[in-house]
Amino acid sequence: MGDSAIHAVAGALGGAISMALTYPLVNLSTRAAVATKHEDISLKDAMVRTVKKEGLSGLYSGLESSLFGIAVTNGIYYLFYEETRTQLIKRRKVNTGQGLSTKEGIIAGMIAGSITTTLTNPIWTLQAYQSTKVTTDENGKVVKPTMASAARDIVKQSGIKGLWRGLGPALILVINPYTTFERMVSLLLNYRAKKSGASTVGTRSSLSDWDLFMLGAISKLIATGITYPYLVVKSRLQVASHKYKSSLTAVLEILKTEGLRGVYAGLGPKLLQSALTAAFMFVAQRRLYELVKNLIVQIQARKALRA
Repeated sequence: MGDSAIHAVAGALGGAISMALTYPLVNLSTRAAVATKHEDISLKDAMVRTVKKEGLSGLYSGLESSLFGIAVTNGIYYLFYEETRTQLIKRRKVNTGQGLSTKEGIIAGMIAGSITTTLTNPIWTLQAYQSTKVTTDENGKVVKPTMASAARDIVKQSGIKGLWRGLGPALILVINPYTTFERMVSLLLNYRAKKSGASTVGTRSSLSDWDLFMLGAISKLIATGITYPYLVVKSRLQVASHKYKSSLTAVLEILKTEGLRGVYAGLGPKLLQSALTAAFMFVAQRRLYELVKNLIVQIQARKALRA
């Protein structure tokens, strides 16, 4: 298994773990993002109302598609990011032995992010639909859509293309926290090398879990804070709760009808969720990468002894 594949496996598992730990916040932030100003409520009230109406399981509506989605998304992203990273380093005229520059990081992030977003958008459309669509049967029992039923409903309403609702704003968001994270890692390593007077810059392996946790949280806060209006538009398009001609007209219409608060609906829980998810994910990804790589080395060593 190549290094890129190991990163992909570790990223997929790390993403699933972090999503499972923070999913109630994912659910509530999605619901808040698609709500209008008349439905705007606090995080606490949203949680209480959801539990009262749907039970504790209501906080986990759409978890199935989210776990699947984050695993696939992270796996694909890390695979293409690491492959692109390797190719960019190989193309250098002079091998400096350092990681990607800011420009190279942006290029790698755009390539990996665009491919990942296009391939996985249907999964997140289903997740948004599952999180926000709750009905009751004739007995008053809460009925939540499964991934299969959500897909059938969306295709029936909008055709296959409905699964790619929100792709436009999603593509705008491809310069995501991964790129910000890589840049912050580089800055921290350079700062520590300069402070200690070291002649060479350390590698990421020298960073502690706490370093990765904080860098992951901060990078996600920055990325989410800057791009949040497009996240709101993407969520609304994916659940088809609003009809917009384009991402730009959507932002302008929300500003006109709901004010600045509208484009930042659900920002509180989203920032908290995003920061925690990214923090846990980057730590888990590093640990899982080391675990998988060590296992492969041990397996190869055993095979060599038997040969």
